[in-house]
Amino acid sequence: MQQIIDAVKAEFPLYQPDTFKCGPDNSCIGCPKKLMELVDTDLCYWQYQIDRGMAPSFDELNRFGKMCKNIRRALVRNGRIPASCFAPASDKV
Repeated sequence: MQQIIDAVKAEFPLYQPDTFKCGPDNSCIGCPKKLMELVDTDLCYWQYQIDRGMAPSFDELNRFGKMCKNIRRALVRNGRIPASCFAPASDKV
């Protein structure tokens, strides 16, 4: 889980100044602001659990990974992060 958290923190623009601002022309597909808030909340929760020595179950790992993958796809669609050459074909825009 720590590896997933570190990867998400490295790739998502979580703490950049414009991360939690809405676009001026409302051209977003999904709401990047709300999606980033969701990721930030889950990251903080899981970091706290790991620091306490609580290991997630396989189902929790799967759910968190799937959520991050879907949010990454939305961020790519909105131009918030670049599409990676390592992304699966279904993620490419």
